[in-house]
Amino acid sequence: MVKVTIMGSTGIIGKNVAFTLARADTVDEIVFFARPQSVEKARGETFDMYDALAAEDIDCKLTPSSDYNDLKDSAIVLITAGIHREEGMNRRDLAIPNGEIVYEYARNVAIHAPDCILMVATNPVDVMTTVALKASGFKKTKVIGIGNHLDSLRLKAYFSRQININSSEVHTRVIGEHGDHMVPLLSSTTIGGIPLKYFVKSVDMEVPRLINRLKKAGNTIISKKGATEYGPSFAISNLISTIITDSHKLLTVSAFLEGEIGDVWDVSLGVPAVLSKKGVAMIVPLHMNDYELKQFQEAANVVKETTDEVLDSLNL
Repeated sequence: MVKVTIMGSTGIIGKNVAFTLARADTVDEIVFFARPQSVEKARGETFDMYDALAAEDIDCKLTPSSDYNDLKDSAIVLITAGIHREEGMNRRDLAIPNGEIVYEYARNVAIHAPDCILMVATNPVDVMTTVALKASGFKKTKVIGIGNHLDSLRLKAYFSRQININSSEVHTRVIGEHGDHMVPLLSSTTIGGIPLKYFVKSVDMEVPRLINRLKKAGNTIISKKGATEYGPSFAISNLISTIITDSHKLLTVSAFLEGEIGDVWDVSLGVPAVLSKKGVAMIVPLHMNDYELKQFQEAANVVKETTDEVLDSLNL
């Protein structure tokens, strides 16, 4: 029996992750954890999803709850709860209020599901990953932020559409902050096995424009439809399925660093990591050129400054 709990299950991301995960048919039970005043809404979501899952002959137990005891035996607990970013806001604007929410949830996760993998989607996700780590007292391999996985998928899609090539031929990665200080690893990007720096000589590809678009992607979507929805939900479900199935895929998540990459310490950032049923099986060292390394270290400084402010406010 594989059980996953989603905290913040009535929010846009939470409910979409739940539905995407249920449709993937890799879990036996999903707990829709919500505040007491939102449990009936969570119950309504489960009723609606049961109807949809029946059309695909999928049997997944959906449990609405506000009782922390229902977290017991969860393989993964995902925290999506928090104040959502509105147009014009950056992720740092959310740091202290969301830090209080993540602290409370992570502390209770440690009590009621001490053997789980704790995954964080609440923004600013790199900061919240460290808050969850400190509040839970878990080993750092068991606390994972969604990091730059979505950013990496977006960049992959941009390159694919720009040159009209199947996305499976594009291998690229974004690291650093999930925010303005993200670092696209263009030096190691390949298309059809050809390094990007050689590929762009033969095709019309406006790389700087694509990178600028990548950094504004979240705000662009929010300005047009009010919230990001499908991209984050599928990216998060992909991470959860990778862990549950013990796939050992190399994906870019937010993890707490202690010098593994770029001589960066005591901060959570998006880095390439091998994911397994035990969480982060390995943070993978990578090559960066001097410019990318400088950007990565700048991202670390920015995120650490905000993280320290939030930890101080929480007395952690």
